[in-house]
Amino acid sequence: MKHITSRAFKARCLAQMKQVQTTGKPLLITLRGTAFKIVPVRAHKNDIFGFMVGKARIFGDLESPVWPSSKSLVHNL
Repeated sequence: MKHITSRAFKARCLAQMKQVQTTGKPLLITLRGTAFKIVPVRAHKNDIFGFMVGKARIFGDLESPVWPSSKSLVHNL
């Protein structure tokens, strides 16, 4: 994590923020002994497709029927 003083950040504020955005690495700024961290924020996509990716698992065969077909039930009677 990169560390700079508030004076250096003030002089190159926009360039530093752009660097945090492109690299994804946080930036630590100190002001009279107090530390502030600037971190990149990932934008959330408001898309209906793919928003549940990685949230569920599928077990078994989705194509085969759960119950036997009606033909096999008739033959077993």
